Amino acid sequence: MAISQLSVFVENSRGKLAAITELIAESGVDIRALSIGDSSDFGVLRMIVSEAPKAKAALEAGHHLVSITKVIGVEMPDVPGSMAKVIRDASDAGVNIEYVYAFVAVSRRHAYLVIRAEDNAAAEKILLEKGYTLATEEDIAQL
Repeated sequence: MAISQLSVFVENSRGKLAAITELIAESGVDIRALSIGDSSDFGVLRMIVSEAPKAKAALEAGHHLVSITKVIGVEMPDVPGSMAKVIRDASDAGVNIEYVYAFVAVSRRHAYLVIRAEDNAAAEKILLEKGYTLATEEDIAQL
């Protein structure tokens, strides 16, 4: 049930992030969530988009270094403590979480936690056993 995440290498200078988001917009793809980690020289922009292959092609045509990584989208109530519970449940079951970020789907009144785990398949199994609903590519496209 993993979903596709775009990871884009971004030079940390004026206009670079704008150029990337414009390419995605021009391709007709919606950005659903994003996270960026940076240093003084560059950053890694991680995004959940409505059509990852289409966005990847547009970015590559614009000469950007981009990859698709499989991550887990966990649906949770949009209330305080939901994210902490998902992370605790995964951690207590031995899942090594490499990074997370969250976004809210207003139309469905849910929040989503994006998880990249050391072993996504094991993490998915544990989260499903705990009763969580995992997002699919189709769910993301319909947000």
